Amino acid sequence: QRAASVLHDRMVEAVMWELDQAEGLFRHDEPAPMTQVDILGGGRDALVKANSELGLALAEDEIDYLVDSFNELRRNPTDVELMMFAQANSEHCRHKIFNADWVVDGEAQSHSLFKMIKNTYQCGGEGVLSAYADNAAVVEGFTAGRFYPNPTSKEYEFNQEPVHILMKVETHNHPTAIAPFPGSSTGAGGEIRDEGATGRGSRPKAGLTGFTVSNLNIPGYAQPWESNYGKPARIVSALDIMIEGPLGGAGFNNEFGRPNINGYFRTYEQLVTTVNGEEVRGYHKPIMIAGGYGNIKAEHVEKGGIPVGAKLIVLGGPAMLIGLGGGAASSMATGASAEDLDFASVQRDNPEIERRCQEVIDQCWQRGEANPISFIHDVGAGGLSNAMPELVKDGGRGGKFDLRAVPNDEPGMSPLAIWCNESQERYVLAVAPENLEEFDAICKRERCPYAVIGEATEAMHLSVHDEYFHNDPVDLPMPVLFGKPPKMLREYQTQKADLPALDLSAVDVKEAAYRVLRLPAVASKKFLITIGDRTVTGLVTRDQFVGPWQVPVSDLAVTTTTLDTYTGEAMAMGERTPAALINAPASGRMAVAESITNIACARIGKLSDVRLSANWMCAAGYPGEDQALFETVKTVGMELCPQLGITIPVGKDSMSMRTVWDDEGEKKSVTAPLSLIITAFSPVLDVRKTVTPQLQKAVDSRLLLIDLGNGRNRLGATALAQVYNQLGDDCADVESADQLKAFFELIQSLLQDDKLLAYHDRSDGGLFATLSEMAFAGHSGLSVDVGALGDIIPALFSEELGAVIQVAVVDVAAIMGQAQAAGLSLFDLGAPNDSLQVTISHNGRTVLDESRIALEQAWAETSFHIQSLRDNSECAQQEFDQIARADDPGFAPRLSFDPQDNVAAPMINTGVKPKVLVLREQGVNGHIEMAGAFHAAGFTPVDVHMSDILSGRVTLEGFHGLVACGGFSYGDVLGAGEGWAKSILFNAQARDQFQTFFQRDDVFALGVCNGCQMMSNLHSLIPGADYWPHFVRNQSERFEARVSMVEVQQSNSILLQGMEGSQLPIAVAHGEGRAEFKTADQIDQAQQAGGIALRYVDNWGEVTETYPANPNGSPQGITGLTNSDGRVTIMMPHPERVYRTVQNSWYPKGWGEDGVWLRLFRNGRKWLG
Repeated sequence: QRAASVLHDRMVEAVMWELDQAEGLFRHDEPAPMTQVDILGGGRDALVKANSELGLALAEDEIDYLVDSFNELRRNPTDVELMMFAQANSEHCRHKIFNADWVVDGEAQSHSLFKMIKNTYQCGGEGVLSAYADNAAVVEGFTAGRFYPNPTSKEYEFNQEPVHILMKVETHNHPTAIAPFPGSSTGAGGEIRDEGATGRGSRPKAGLTGFTVSNLNIPGYAQPWESNYGKPARIVSALDIMIEGPLGGAGFNNEFGRPNINGYFRTYEQLVTTVNGEEVRGYHKPIMIAGGYGNIKAEHVEKGGIPVGAKLIVLGGPAMLIGLGGGAASSMATGASAEDLDFASVQRDNPEIERRCQEVIDQCWQRGEANPISFIHDVGAGGLSNAMPELVKDGGRGGKFDLRAVPNDEPGMSPLAIWCNESQERYVLAVAPENLEEFDAICKRERCPYAVIGEATEAMHLSVHDEYFHNDPVDLPMPVLFGKPPKMLREYQTQKADLPALDLSAVDVKEAAYRVLRLPAVASKKFLITIGDRTVTGLVTRDQFVGPWQVPVSDLAVTTTTLDTYTGEAMAMGERTPAALINAPASGRMAVAESITNIACARIGKLSDVRLSANWMCAAGYPGEDQALFETVKTVGMELCPQLGITIPVGKDSMSMRTVWDDEGEKKSVTAPLSLIITAFSPVLDVRKTVTPQLQKAVDSRLLLIDLGNGRNRLGATALAQVYNQLGDDCADVESADQLKAFFELIQSLLQDDKLLAYHDRSDGGLFATLSEMAFAGHSGLSVDVGALGDIIPALFSEELGAVIQVAVVDVAAIMGQAQAAGLSLFDLGAPNDSLQVTISHNGRTVLDESRIALEQAWAETSFHIQSLRDNSECAQQEFDQIARADDPGFAPRLSFDPQDNVAAPMINTGVKPKVLVLREQGVNGHIEMAGAFHAAGFTPVDVHMSDILSGRVTLEGFHGLVACGGFSYGDVLGAGEGWAKSILFNAQARDQFQTFFQRDDVFALGVCNGCQMMSNLHSLIPGADYWPHFVRNQSERFEARVSMVEVQQSNSILLQGMEGSQLPIAVAHGEGRAEFKTADQIDQAQQAGGIALRYVDNWGEVTETYPANPNGSPQGITGLTNSDGRVTIMMPHPERVYRTVQNSWYPKGWGEDGVWLRLFRNGRKWLG
C-alpha cells in the first residue's frame, strides 16, 4: 500500500490489485445528476450546510445575499449555480480584500488597497496601453520585424510593426503545498495562458519561476539555523516542494516552448517575536510564483466587443474531474477545509495541448485585422463556470450554453463537475459565425480540439441547458452572479511589537561567511536553473548563467524584440519578505528598490520605462497582518512608486498565507510574513550593452561600492541574522527615492559609455555575497578593504541597497566625480587578482583570507545536495567536483573559419532563395528560430505541419531542404521523437514521400533535438544511416539545459564543411539525448563511414563523457551524426538558437554579428549552388 501511494497519482490514476479489476477501465458510468439546495424550505441553514459540504468558502454576507437573491427568484439554487457563484466571487477571483473599505485606528481611509495601487498609474501611466483590464498589462514596445509565416503561402517573412510588451505574474501557492509538481506546473501553465489570452490573442515570450518555502532540513545536511517544527499531513515538506515543484514549473515551460530565464528562491522559518508574542513564522504554505512577458500586435491590445450570435467556443483539452473548487480552496488557510477538498482542488497539467492551443492563437493574431478571434479568455479558477460568464460579461453580452457540447473525458461527471472543473490547457473564445470556417481550418491543421458550446445573446442572462437530463443547471440573470454583495470592511488598530535587538557579539567572520553562503536565499540556484530551457525562441540574450564558467549569478533576464533587432525587453525581481516582521513598509520599499537595482544593468531609456508587477501574499485577518498589508500597499502605491515615476499596471494577491493543524492535541500554526514579490519589466534600448557580475581580469581595474544605505548598515532580517536564528529590530530601507533615481541614471550613463566591466547589486548576504559571486563568475581572487564602511560585520553582511561595479582604473576618477555630483556615496574597495584567494581586510588588517574554491563549494552545497537527491547522484558529484579544478580554463572556443565570411554570398546574390521545409509536429516548439536561421542564410523557409503532409495538402516535391525541429512531439509520451517517426513510418503516403525525398541527390535534411530523435527512427528510409543510434534518457535522469562545447569532426556532413576542428559553444536543451548504440562496433562503423559529426568536449578541449561537459552521457561524446553521403545530418544541440552572436549566453569579445553556427546554414545554401 505504501509503495502504491508513492507510485500513482490518485487524481488521475488507480492501483489495481487483481487482474479482474481492470474491467473497470472499460466501464462507462451514467452521468450523475445535478442537485438543488433547499433554501425555500430549509432557509439559510441549508445554504450554510452546503457551503461546508461543497467547500464553497462563502462569506456570511454572501450567504445572506444568495438567500435573498433566490428567494426573489422564487426557486432553489442548483449546486452548479452555487459553485459557479463561489468561484466567480472567491477572494482568488474578486480580490475582495484589495477592494475593501478600510478603517484604521477608528478613521475611515480614503483609498482601498487597489486604488492605492492604481494611483501609480494615475501618477505616471505614460506608455501603458492596458492596465487592470485584462489577463496581463500591456506597455509600448519597439517597432521591429516580427518573424512568422504568411497566413496564405506559409512562407516565413519579417513584418515590420509595433511589437508591444505584455506582462503578468501569478502565484499558485495552495496547489503547490498539496502536490508540488502539478501545482507548480499548472501555475506556470495558467500564467502562460493569461499571456496568450491577452487582448485578442498574443504570444508568450519568456518566463520566470520563484519559490519561498520553510526550512529544507535536507537529510545529512542539517544547518544550525534549522529546526523541525512539524507540518500537517495534508501538505508536503519544504524539501519535497523544492525537489518536485521546480520540475513541474520548468517542465511546463520546457514543453510549451517558453524559456525560463529568471526567478528567485528563499527559505524562511523562525520562532520570532511579533505583536502576538512568540510564534513561528515561515512558509509551510509556500509561495510559488510564475510569470513572464510576451508580445502583442497594436491592433489586438483592446479586446473589442462580442457580436450577438457569436459562437462561444472552448479551445483545448476535455473536461475531467480535476481541480474542483480551486478558486475557493486557494482562498482559505491551509487546514481550514477538508483534506479531500484540498486535494481535489489541485489541477493536472498537459503542456502539449496548451502548445497546440497557442499555435491556433498565433495563427489567428498573425492575420492582423482579419483575426477571427473577437474575444478570448483563459480557463483558470472555476473552470468554464468562471471563464464563460466572464467572457460574455466583458464583451457586453449574455450567453446560452449546451452543457453536453462541452468535450468530456469522464461521462459519469455531474453537471457541477462538467461546468466547474479546472481541467487545464483550455481557453474560451468568441468567434463571429462568418469566421468559424476559417477558425475550424486552423484548429484542424494544428490538431487542436475545440467545441462550440454556446452562443452570445443580447439579453444579460446566463443559461446552461443539459439535454441528457432535460433541465437547466444554470438559469440566472447575470446581475445575480456578478452583483455586488455588501462591500467588505476591514478595520485594525495600530500595533507595534517590542522586538529584541540583534546580539552578534560572538559572531566570527569566517563562520558567518560560510553560514551565509549556505543559506538558500544566497546559495547557488543551479539545481533550479539547468532543468529549464533558456534558449528556445532564439531571442534570449541574458539568462541566469554568466561567463565562460557558466556560474548562475545573473539577476537579470533579457531578450531581443525580434530576430532582426538589438532592442529588447528585460525583467528582474525583488523581494525582502523577512524584513516585514520588523518593518513591513520597509520590506515593500526594499522589494521595489531591489527590482530596480537588479534590472539597472540593462540599457534602459529612463526609470519610468520600468513597470512593476506586484504580487501580495498575506495571512489576512491574522493579528498584525492587516496593518502590515495596508501600510505596505500605502507606502508602495502612494509614496515610493510615484516618487520614482514608476507604474504598477499588473499584480495579484493571495490572502490566506497561514497553515494551521493539530499535532497530537497541540494546536500549531505557521504564518507567513507579509510578502511582496516585485517583478520589474522594461523595454531595452540595446541588449548588447547588458553587463553581468563576471569580473574581467584582462583590464587593470577597481571595485567600487555605490552605497545607497548611506552608511546605516542595518542587520535586522538579513541572511546573517537568519543563520544565527535571530531577527533584530532594525532593517534596511530605502533612504531616498531621489538617490535611487540618481543611482539608476548613473548606471545607465556608464552603460551607454561602455564604462562598466561588471555589475552586481548588494542584496541577500550583503557585500560579502556580492563580492563572492563576482569572484565565482570571473574565477578570480579578490583583494579588498572595507574599513571605510564601518565595523566589519555590518560592513560585510548588511543588506542595504547598493551595487558593486568594476571599472577600469583610468575611469575611476571620472566616475567618482559623477557619483559625487549625483549625491551618491562611492567607495573604492580594491581589485580582483589572479590568485585563488578572496582576501578581505579592515583598515589594513586581514579579517578573511579564504580560497575562492572553498567559498564557491560552500555556496554550491545546497544545490548539490538537492541535485543528488533528485537526479543521478554520480552526475551531481561530477559537477560539484568541477569547482575544485583550479586549472579550469572555462570555455575556450577555437575556430577554423571566419564566421563573418558569408560563403553563401555568391548564391544569395543570384536572387534565388530555395525553399526549405520547416517541419513540425504537434508539440514541436523550435520552428520559428529554425526558420530564422535558414532565412538568414538565403533560403525561403516554409511552415509545414505533419497534418499538411498526411492530408495531402503539401508534398515534399519542390523543396530542396527539410529540417525537423526541436520540441516535444506528442509530449514524448511514446518516447522521444518516436510518435512523430511512427506517424511517417505507418502511413504509406507519408512514408513514400519521405523515402523518395531522402533518396534525391539534390536535397539535404537536418534534424535537431526532437527532430534528431525522430529522424534517427527513420534510419530505414535514409540511405547510409544504418549506423545511427537511438536516443534515450540522459544519464543525469533529468532534462538538461546548458551551454556545451562541441568539436566539429571530420565528417561527410555537407552542413559542416569548412568547420572541421572547430570547438564551439552551443545551446543544449533535452531530456533524452544520450546516444545508444547497439554495439561498440556500431560506433566504429559510424566513425569509419565519416558519420560522426559532433562530439562534446570539456573546457580543456578533450572529448568527454564527464558530466556536465557531456550533458547526456553519450559514449565518446557523440552528439551529431550524418549519413554516408553527408546530405542528412542529425544533432541534439541547437545551432538555430545561436546563429546570431548576441544569442549566446557568453561569447568572446570581438565576435561579430553573425554567430559561429550561421555557417552551418550558409553551408546548406552554398551546397545547393
